[in-house]
Amino acid sequence: MSQGQQIPPWLQEQLMKLQQSQQNLQSIMAQKQQLDMEQVESDRALEELKKSSDTDPVYKHAGTILIKSTKSVLIAELEEKKELANTRITVLAKQETRIKESIKEQETKINEMIHGAQKPPSQ
Repeated sequence: MSQGQQIPPWLQEQLMKLQQSQQNLQSIMAQKQQLDMEQVESDRALEELKKSSDTDPVYKHAGTILIKSTKSVLIAELEEKKELANTRITVLAKQETRIKESIKEQETKINEMIHGAQKPPSQ
């Protein structure tokens, strides 16, 4: 297309869909990164808890305060948190794969439209 031409509405629509898919992909990747960081924090906390004796006082965050707890309760909570994060990461990975495939399809469709291999949809 030359510079003087306007982008046809059907192509603009496809470009907007592609941009939205790319934004969704970025959001999913950011969520996965956040969950990965949470898992690292949980691993570190578990490691420290396992070093402590059963009689050592331990505390957990509850909002902006610390509450006294037991080692076994904290270990169970951290392991549950890690398991939940793992499940969420698995779901996000599947979404990421689907969106990446969708983006490839959208890019192919847009390239075909630009090069005239496909006519604009009739309305």
